[in-house]
Amino acid sequence: MFGFFASQEKKMRENAANWLELADKIWHFRRDVLPSKQVDELRARTDELRHAYKAKADAAKLKLSIEALEPVLRQTGGAMYPRSSLAENIEFFLVAAIVILGIRTFFVQPFKIPTNSMWPTYNGMTSEVYHDAKDEPGLVAKAGRLVAFGAWPHRLDAPEDGEILIPIGGAQSRGFVHSRLAKGRSWLVLPATVREYTLLVGNSPVSVKLPLDFDFDWTIYEAFFGARGAYSQQRFSAAIREALEKNQFVTVNLGGERVRCIRTGRVVKKGERVLAFDELTGDQLFVDRMSYHFVRPKVGSGFVFRTGEIPDLAVQEGDQYYIKRLVGVPGDTLRVDRGYLFRNGQPIEGSAAFEANGRKLGRYTGYEPIGLLSPGNEYKVGEGAYFAMGDNSSNSKDSRYWGSVPDRSVVGRPIFVYYPFTKHWGPAK
Repeated sequence: MFGFFASQEKKMRENAANWLELADKIWHFRRDVLPSKQVDELRARTDELRHAYKAKADAAKLKLSIEALEPVLRQTGGAMYPRSSLAENIEFFLVAAIVILGIRTFFVQPFKIPTNSMWPTYNGMTSEVYHDAKDEPGLVAKAGRLVAFGAWPHRLDAPEDGEILIPIGGAQSRGFVHSRLAKGRSWLVLPATVREYTLLVGNSPVSVKLPLDFDFDWTIYEAFFGARGAYSQQRFSAAIREALEKNQFVTVNLGGERVRCIRTGRVVKKGERVLAFDELTGDQLFVDRMSYHFVRPKVGSGFVFRTGEIPDLAVQEGDQYYIKRLVGVPGDTLRVDRGYLFRNGQPIEGSAAFEANGRKLGRYTGYEPIGLLSPGNEYKVGEGAYFAMGDNSSNSKDSRYWGSVPDRSVVGRPIFVYYPFTKHWGPAK
Protein backbone atom coordinates (compact mmCIF):
# COMPACT_ATOMS: atom_id res chain seq x y z
CA MET A 1 0.00 0.00 0.00
CA PHE A 2 2.71 2.45 1.02
CA GLY A 3 4.70 1.38 -2.01
CA PHE A 4 1.79 2.34 -4.27
CA PHE A 5 1.59 5.89 -2.85
CA ALA A 6 5.38 6.26 -3.02
CA SER A 7 5.22 5.27 -6.67
CA GLN A 8 2.49 7.83 -7.37
CA GLU A 9 4.50 10.57 -5.64
CA LYS A 10 7.54 9.71 -7.76
CA LYS A 11 5.56 9.75 -11.02
CA MET A 12 4.00 13.11 -10.14
CA ARG A 13 7.41 14.63 -9.39
CA GLU A 14 8.73 13.35 -12.76
CA ASN A 15 5.65 14.81 -14.39
CA ALA A 16 6.21 18.17 -12.71
CA ALA A 17 9.85 18.23 -13.81
CA ASN A 18 8.78 17.69 -17.43
CA TRP A 19 6.26 20.55 -17.22
CA LEU A 20 8.89 22.85 -15.75
CA GLU A 21 11.31 22.00 -18.54
CA LEU A 22 8.65 22.83 -21.17
CA ALA A 23 7.69 26.08 -19.40
CA ASP A 24 11.32 27.23 -19.26
CA LYS A 25 11.76 26.42 -22.96
CA ILE A 26 8.72 28.53 -23.89
CA TRP A 27 9.95 31.34 -21.62
CA HIS A 28 13.39 31.48 -23.27
CA PHE A 29 12.20 31.14 -26.85
CA ARG A 30 8.96 33.13 -26.90
CA ARG A 31 8.98 35.82 -24.18
CA ASP A 32 10.09 38.52 -26.61
CA VAL A 33 7.07 37.91 -28.88
CA LEU A 34 4.39 37.55 -26.17
CA PRO A 35 2.29 40.33 -24.58
CA SER A 36 3.68 41.40 -21.22
CA LYS A 37 0.57 40.16 -19.43
CA GLN A 38 1.05 36.63 -20.76
CA VAL A 39 4.76 36.76 -19.92
CA ASP A 40 3.96 37.70 -16.33
CA GLU A 41 1.34 34.96 -16.04
CA LEU A 42 3.73 32.38 -17.48
CA ARG A 43 6.45 33.40 -15.03
CA ALA A 44 4.09 33.35 -12.04
CA ARG A 45 2.60 29.91 -12.74
CA THR A 46 6.02 28.45 -13.50
CA ASP A 47 7.47 29.83 -10.23
CA GLU A 48 4.49 28.44 -8.35
CA LEU A 49 5.11 24.91 -9.67
CA ARG A 50 8.86 25.22 -9.17
CA HIS A 51 8.37 26.27 -5.53
CA ALA A 52 6.08 23.28 -4.91
CA TYR A 53 8.56 20.96 -6.61
CA LYS A 54 11.54 22.22 -4.59
CA ALA A 55 9.51 22.10 -1.36
CA LYS A 56 8.76 18.43 -2.11
CA ALA A 57 5.01 19.04 -1.97
CA ASP A 58 2.75 16.00 -2.12
CA ALA A 59 1.25 14.70 -5.34
CA ALA A 60 -2.07 16.54 -4.84
CA LYS A 61 -0.43 19.98 -4.55
CA LEU A 62 1.86 19.31 -7.51
CA LYS A 63 -1.19 18.28 -9.56
CA LEU A 64 -2.98 21.55 -8.73
CA SER A 65 0.06 23.61 -9.74
CA ILE A 66 0.39 21.69 -13.01
CA GLU A 67 -3.31 22.21 -13.79
CA ALA A 68 -2.85 25.96 -13.21
CA LEU A 69 0.21 26.10 -15.49
CA GLU A 70 -1.15 24.03 -18.40
CA PRO A 71 -3.73 26.56 -19.78
CA VAL A 72 -1.07 29.30 -19.66
CA LEU A 73 1.30 27.12 -21.71
CA ARG A 74 -1.51 26.43 -24.16
CA GLN A 75 -1.95 30.21 -24.67
CA THR A 76 1.74 31.06 -24.91
CA GLY A 77 3.38 27.93 -26.35
CA GLY A 78 2.86 28.56 -30.07
CA ALA A 79 4.35 25.64 -32.06
CA MET A 80 6.01 24.28 -28.89
CA TYR A 81 2.73 23.50 -27.12
CA PRO A 82 0.34 21.88 -27.68
CA ARG A 83 2.32 19.55 -29.95
CA SER A 84 0.47 17.49 -32.55
CA SER A 85 1.46 13.88 -33.09
CA LEU A 86 2.36 14.82 -36.67
CA ALA A 87 4.83 17.48 -35.51
CA GLU A 88 6.37 15.08 -33.00
CA ASN A 89 6.76 12.38 -35.64
CA ILE A 90 8.35 14.82 -38.09
CA GLU A 91 10.80 16.00 -35.44
CA PHE A 92 11.67 12.40 -34.55
CA PHE A 93 12.41 11.46 -38.16
CA LEU A 94 14.39 14.65 -38.77
CA VAL A 95 16.59 13.99 -35.75
CA ALA A 96 16.99 10.35 -36.78
CA ALA A 97 17.94 11.40 -40.32
CA ILE A 98 20.54 13.85 -39.01
CA VAL A 99 22.07 11.16 -36.80
CA ILE A 100 22.13 8.62 -39.65
CA LEU A 101 23.66 11.12 -42.08
CA GLY A 102 26.30 12.00 -39.51
CA ILE A 103 27.23 8.36 -38.97
CA ARG A 104 27.26 7.73 -42.73
CA THR A 105 29.41 10.77 -43.47
CA PHE A 106 32.02 10.38 -40.75
CA PHE A 107 32.01 6.80 -39.47
CA VAL A 108 30.34 3.90 -41.31
CA GLN A 109 28.71 3.89 -44.74
CA PRO A 110 26.65 1.12 -46.36
CA PHE A 111 27.85 0.20 -49.85
CA LYS A 112 26.50 -2.16 -52.50
CA ILE A 113 28.86 -3.87 -54.95
CA PRO A 114 27.26 -3.66 -58.40
CA THR A 115 29.85 -5.31 -60.66
CA ASN A 116 32.06 -8.40 -60.47
CA SER A 117 35.48 -6.74 -60.64
CA MET A 118 36.23 -8.14 -57.15
CA TRP A 119 34.77 -11.61 -57.74
CA PRO A 120 35.16 -14.18 -56.24
CA THR A 121 36.17 -12.28 -53.09
CA TYR A 122 33.01 -10.18 -53.32
CA ASN A 123 30.02 -10.70 -55.56
CA GLY A 124 28.52 -8.04 -57.72
CA MET A 125 25.21 -8.87 -59.34
CA THR A 126 25.50 -12.47 -60.49
CA SER A 127 23.13 -15.11 -61.77
CA GLU A 128 22.22 -18.68 -61.03
CA VAL A 129 21.29 -20.51 -64.22
CA TYR A 130 18.85 -23.43 -64.19
CA HIS A 131 19.73 -25.84 -66.98
CA ASP A 132 16.81 -28.16 -66.26
CA ALA A 133 13.22 -27.16 -65.49
CA LYS A 134 13.10 -29.58 -62.55
CA ASP A 135 15.88 -27.58 -60.84
CA GLU A 136 13.91 -24.34 -60.82
CA PRO A 137 12.67 -23.37 -57.33
CA GLY A 138 8.98 -23.47 -56.45
CA LEU A 139 6.93 -20.56 -55.15
CA VAL A 140 7.96 -20.95 -51.49
CA ALA A 141 11.62 -21.42 -52.41
CA LYS A 142 11.49 -18.32 -54.62
CA ALA A 143 10.19 -16.26 -51.71
CA GLY A 144 12.90 -17.62 -49.41
CA ARG A 145 15.63 -16.94 -51.97
CA LEU A 146 14.35 -13.41 -52.49
CA VAL A 147 14.64 -12.68 -48.76
CA ALA A 148 17.95 -14.48 -48.15
CA PHE A 149 19.84 -13.75 -51.37
CA GLY A 150 17.97 -10.93 -53.10
CA ALA A 151 17.25 -13.45 -55.90
CA TRP A 152 14.88 -12.26 -58.62
CA PRO A 153 13.71 -14.93 -61.11
CA HIS A 154 13.72 -14.49 -64.91
CA ARG A 155 12.19 -17.01 -67.31
CA LEU A 156 12.30 -16.72 -71.12
CA ASP A 157 9.99 -19.02 -73.07
CA ALA A 158 10.16 -19.78 -76.78
CA PRO A 159 7.64 -17.80 -78.87
CA GLU A 160 7.94 -20.36 -81.69
CA ASP A 161 9.80 -23.52 -82.68
CA GLY A 162 13.41 -22.93 -83.67
CA GLU A 163 17.09 -22.74 -82.82
CA ILE A 164 18.26 -20.39 -80.07
CA LEU A 165 20.49 -17.64 -81.48
CA ILE A 166 22.70 -15.27 -79.44
CA PRO A 167 23.01 -11.76 -80.98
CA ILE A 168 26.52 -10.37 -80.48
CA GLY A 169 27.63 -6.73 -80.49
CA GLY A 170 25.68 -3.51 -80.96
CA ALA A 171 26.26 0.16 -80.32
CA GLN A 172 24.65 0.20 -76.85
CA SER A 173 25.89 -3.18 -75.66
CA ARG A 174 27.61 -3.53 -72.29
CA GLY A 175 29.65 -6.58 -73.26
CA PHE A 176 29.49 -9.22 -75.99
CA VAL A 177 25.73 -9.94 -75.97
CA HIS A 178 23.60 -7.46 -77.91
CA SER A 179 21.57 -5.03 -75.80
CA ARG A 180 19.96 -1.62 -75.90
CA LEU A 181 19.07 0.93 -73.26
CA ALA A 182 15.39 0.93 -72.34
CA LYS A 183 12.94 2.30 -69.80
CA GLY A 184 12.24 0.09 -66.84
CA ARG A 185 11.44 0.08 -63.14
CA SER A 186 13.54 -0.06 -60.00
CA TRP A 187 11.88 -1.91 -57.12
CA LEU A 188 8.95 -2.40 -59.54
CA VAL A 189 7.92 1.22 -58.93
CA LEU A 190 10.59 3.84 -59.57
CA PRO A 191 11.36 4.75 -63.21
CA ALA A 192 14.87 3.67 -64.20
CA THR A 193 17.07 3.09 -67.23
CA VAL A 194 17.79 -0.60 -67.78
CA ARG A 195 19.32 -2.83 -70.44
CA GLU A 196 17.10 -4.93 -72.64
CA TYR A 197 18.80 -8.08 -73.94
CA THR A 198 17.26 -9.91 -76.85
CA LEU A 199 17.76 -13.53 -77.92
CA LEU A 200 16.20 -15.09 -80.99
CA VAL A 201 14.30 -18.33 -81.37
CA GLY A 202 14.08 -18.94 -85.09
CA ASN A 203 13.02 -15.53 -86.37
CA SER A 204 11.25 -14.39 -83.21
CA PRO A 205 12.85 -12.24 -80.49
CA VAL A 206 12.54 -12.93 -76.76
CA SER A 207 13.76 -10.24 -74.39
CA VAL A 208 14.64 -9.61 -70.75
CA LYS A 209 15.26 -6.30 -68.96
CA LEU A 210 18.08 -6.18 -66.40
CA PRO A 211 19.93 -3.55 -64.32
CA LEU A 212 22.65 -1.59 -66.12
CA ASP A 213 25.48 -3.23 -64.17
CA PHE A 214 24.23 -6.80 -64.50
CA ASP A 215 26.73 -8.99 -66.39
CA PHE A 216 24.46 -10.87 -68.80
CA ASP A 217 27.49 -12.19 -70.70
CA TRP A 218 28.23 -14.33 -67.66
CA THR A 219 24.68 -15.75 -67.70
CA ILE A 220 24.77 -16.53 -71.42
CA TYR A 221 28.24 -18.11 -71.23
CA GLU A 222 27.18 -20.38 -68.38
CA ALA A 223 23.86 -21.29 -70.01
CA PHE A 224 25.15 -22.09 -73.49
CA PHE A 225 28.96 -22.30 -73.58
CA GLY A 226 30.63 -23.18 -70.27
CA ALA A 227 30.42 -24.59 -66.76
CA ARG A 228 29.23 -22.74 -63.68
CA GLY A 229 31.89 -20.49 -62.17
CA ALA A 230 34.17 -20.85 -65.22
CA TYR A 231 33.27 -17.52 -66.82
CA SER A 232 35.83 -14.96 -67.88
CA GLN A 233 35.80 -12.40 -70.66
CA GLN A 234 38.70 -14.21 -72.35
CA ARG A 235 36.84 -17.53 -72.33
CA PHE A 236 33.66 -16.02 -73.76
CA SER A 237 35.71 -14.11 -76.34
CA ALA A 238 37.43 -17.37 -77.30
CA ALA A 239 34.06 -19.13 -77.65
CA ILE A 240 32.81 -16.33 -79.92
CA ARG A 241 35.96 -16.46 -82.06
CA GLU A 242 35.66 -20.22 -82.40
CA ALA A 243 32.02 -19.93 -83.50
CA LEU A 244 32.91 -17.30 -86.09
CA GLU A 245 35.86 -19.31 -87.37
CA LYS A 246 33.61 -22.34 -87.80
CA ASN A 247 31.02 -20.17 -89.54
CA GLN A 248 28.50 -20.95 -86.78
CA PHE A 249 26.65 -17.68 -87.10
CA VAL A 250 23.93 -15.92 -89.04
CA THR A 251 23.36 -12.22 -89.63
CA VAL A 252 19.93 -10.72 -88.85
CA ASN A 253 18.22 -7.33 -88.72
CA LEU A 254 17.54 -6.57 -85.07
CA GLY A 255 15.93 -3.25 -84.21
CA GLY A 256 17.31 -1.62 -87.33
CA GLU A 257 20.84 -2.99 -86.79
CA ARG A 258 22.55 -5.73 -88.75
CA VAL A 259 23.74 -8.05 -86.01
CA ARG A 260 25.68 -11.31 -86.04
CA CYS A 261 24.10 -14.13 -84.05
CA ILE A 262 25.96 -17.17 -82.77
CA ARG A 263 24.17 -20.42 -83.45
CA THR A 264 23.88 -22.49 -80.26
CA GLY A 265 22.67 -25.69 -81.95
CA ARG A 266 19.96 -25.90 -79.27
CA VAL A 267 16.46 -26.26 -80.75
CA VAL A 268 13.35 -25.65 -78.66
CA LYS A 269 9.64 -25.93 -79.28
CA LYS A 270 7.11 -23.15 -78.73
CA GLY A 271 6.48 -22.67 -75.00
CA GLU A 272 9.67 -24.43 -73.88
CA ARG A 273 12.24 -22.64 -71.76
CA VAL A 274 14.89 -20.73 -73.64
CA LEU A 275 16.65 -19.52 -70.50
CA ALA A 276 15.89 -19.63 -66.77
CA PHE A 277 18.02 -17.84 -64.18
CA ASP A 278 17.90 -15.90 -60.94
CA GLU A 279 19.34 -12.39 -60.78
CA LEU A 280 21.27 -12.27 -57.47
CA THR A 281 21.96 -8.99 -55.72
CA GLY A 282 25.52 -7.83 -55.13
CA ASP A 283 27.22 -8.04 -51.74
CA GLN A 284 26.23 -5.19 -49.44
CA LEU A 285 28.75 -4.14 -46.86
CA PHE A 286 29.70 -1.50 -44.33
CA VAL A 287 32.65 0.74 -45.11
CA ASP A 288 34.83 2.19 -42.34
CA ARG A 289 35.24 5.89 -43.21
CA MET A 290 37.17 6.79 -40.06
CA SER A 291 40.38 4.75 -39.99
CA TYR A 292 42.12 6.35 -42.96
CA HIS A 293 42.00 9.72 -41.23
CA PHE A 294 44.54 8.30 -38.76
CA VAL A 295 46.41 5.46 -40.48
CA ARG A 296 47.79 5.02 -43.97
CA PRO A 297 45.92 2.63 -46.29
CA LYS A 298 47.57 -0.78 -46.25
CA VAL A 299 48.48 -2.80 -49.33
CA GLY A 300 46.19 -5.83 -49.57
CA SER A 301 43.14 -4.27 -47.95
CA GLY A 302 39.84 -3.58 -49.65
CA PHE A 303 39.84 -0.02 -50.92
CA VAL A 304 36.78 2.20 -51.48
CA PHE A 305 37.17 5.50 -53.32
CA ARG A 306 35.28 8.05 -55.37
CA THR A 307 35.74 8.41 -59.11
CA GLY A 308 34.93 12.10 -59.55
CA GLU A 309 38.55 13.33 -59.46
CA ILE A 310 40.06 10.57 -61.61
CA PRO A 311 39.90 12.28 -65.03
CA ASP A 312 39.70 9.27 -67.38
CA LEU A 313 37.19 7.53 -65.11
CA ALA A 314 35.04 10.57 -64.25
CA VAL A 315 34.29 11.14 -67.94
CA GLN A 316 32.77 7.65 -68.19
CA GLU A 317 31.25 7.12 -64.74
CA GLY A 318 30.83 10.55 -63.15
CA ASP A 319 31.27 10.65 -59.38
CA GLN A 320 30.60 7.18 -58.02
CA TYR A 321 31.92 4.87 -55.31
CA TYR A 322 34.24 2.08 -56.46
CA ILE A 323 35.74 -0.82 -54.56
CA LYS A 324 39.01 -2.50 -55.56
CA ARG A 325 42.01 -3.92 -53.70
CA LEU A 326 44.90 -1.64 -52.82
CA VAL A 327 48.08 -2.91 -54.52
CA GLY A 328 50.39 0.10 -54.53
CA VAL A 329 51.16 3.08 -52.27
CA PRO A 330 53.33 6.13 -53.08
CA GLY A 331 56.80 5.10 -54.30
CA ASP A 332 55.88 1.49 -55.16
CA THR A 333 56.85 -0.01 -58.51
CA LEU A 334 54.42 -2.54 -60.00
CA ARG A 335 54.47 -5.02 -62.88
CA VAL A 336 52.60 -8.15 -63.99
CA ASP A 337 54.38 -11.29 -65.18
CA ARG A 338 52.84 -14.71 -65.95
CA GLY A 339 49.74 -14.04 -63.87
CA TYR A 340 51.64 -12.75 -60.83
CA LEU A 341 51.61 -9.16 -59.61
CA PHE A 342 55.04 -7.90 -58.51
CA ARG A 343 55.53 -5.04 -56.06
CA ASN A 344 59.00 -3.56 -55.80
CA GLY A 345 60.48 -6.60 -57.55
CA GLN A 346 58.85 -9.23 -55.33
CA PRO A 347 55.56 -11.15 -55.61
CA ILE A 348 53.03 -8.95 -53.85
CA GLU A 349 51.94 -9.89 -50.32
CA GLY A 350 49.26 -8.67 -47.92
CA SER A 351 46.14 -10.54 -49.04
CA ALA A 352 45.17 -14.15 -49.69
CA ALA A 353 43.74 -12.96 -53.02
CA PHE A 354 47.25 -12.06 -54.24
CA GLU A 355 48.58 -15.60 -53.89
CA ALA A 356 45.30 -17.13 -55.15
CA ASN A 357 45.50 -15.04 -58.31
CA GLY A 358 49.19 -15.70 -58.88
CA ARG A 359 48.75 -19.45 -58.53
CA LYS A 360 45.32 -19.40 -60.23
CA LEU A 361 43.68 -21.18 -57.31
CA GLY A 362 39.97 -21.95 -57.39
CA ARG A 363 38.08 -19.25 -59.29
CA TYR A 364 40.97 -16.78 -59.34
CA THR A 365 42.30 -16.50 -62.90
CA GLY A 366 45.55 -14.57 -62.42
CA TYR A 367 46.52 -10.96 -63.08
CA GLU A 368 46.19 -9.78 -66.67
CA PRO A 369 49.00 -7.61 -68.10
CA ILE A 370 47.19 -4.75 -69.80
CA GLY A 371 47.15 -0.96 -69.94
CA LEU A 372 49.70 0.63 -67.63
CA LEU A 373 50.88 -2.86 -66.67
CA SER A 374 51.14 -4.25 -70.21
CA PRO A 375 53.83 -6.92 -70.79
CA GLY A 376 57.26 -5.47 -70.10
CA ASN A 377 55.88 -2.29 -68.50
CA GLU A 378 56.45 -1.11 -64.94
CA TYR A 379 54.46 1.59 -63.20
CA LYS A 380 55.67 3.74 -60.31
CA VAL A 381 53.00 5.13 -58.00
CA GLY A 382 53.37 8.86 -57.50
CA GLU A 383 53.18 10.91 -54.30
CA GLY A 384 49.70 11.34 -52.81
CA ALA A 385 48.30 8.52 -54.96
CA TYR A 386 47.33 4.85 -54.75
CA PHE A 387 47.09 2.01 -57.29
CA ALA A 388 43.95 -0.16 -57.11
CA MET A 389 43.11 -3.40 -58.93
CA GLY A 390 40.22 -5.84 -58.96
CA ASP A 391 40.62 -9.45 -57.83
CA ASN A 392 38.80 -10.49 -61.01
CA SER A 393 41.63 -9.12 -63.09
CA SER A 394 40.31 -10.16 -66.51
CA ASN A 395 36.99 -8.44 -65.85
CA SER A 396 38.06 -5.35 -63.95
CA LYS A 397 38.44 -1.78 -65.18
CA ASP A 398 40.93 -0.48 -62.63
CA SER A 399 44.12 1.58 -62.24
CA ARG A 400 45.69 -0.29 -65.16
CA TYR A 401 43.28 1.60 -67.42
CA TRP A 402 42.82 5.01 -65.77
CA GLY A 403 45.79 5.47 -63.45
CA SER A 404 46.21 6.13 -59.75
CA VAL A 405 43.61 7.16 -57.19
CA PRO A 406 44.39 10.58 -55.61
CA ASP A 407 44.60 10.64 -51.83
CA ARG A 408 41.65 13.04 -51.54
CA SER A 409 39.35 10.51 -53.28
CA VAL A 410 39.93 7.73 -50.73
CA VAL A 411 36.78 6.88 -48.74
CA GLY A 412 37.67 3.90 -46.53
CA ARG A 413 37.88 0.13 -46.25
CA PRO A 414 35.16 -2.55 -46.16
CA ILE A 415 34.63 -4.07 -42.73
CA PHE A 416 31.52 -6.30 -42.84
CA VAL A 417 29.29 -7.93 -45.47
CA TYR A 418 25.78 -7.70 -43.99
CA TYR A 419 23.70 -8.95 -46.96
CA PRO A 420 22.90 -11.26 -48.67
CA PHE A 421 23.21 -14.26 -46.39
CA THR A 422 25.74 -16.20 -48.44
CA LYS A 423 29.16 -17.55 -47.47
CA HIS A 424 30.48 -13.99 -47.90
CA TRP A 425 28.38 -12.80 -44.93
CA GLY A 426 30.61 -11.63 -42.09
CA PRO A 427 33.89 -9.71 -41.75
CA ALA A 428 35.12 -8.37 -45.08
CA LYS A 429 38.19 -9.96 -46.66
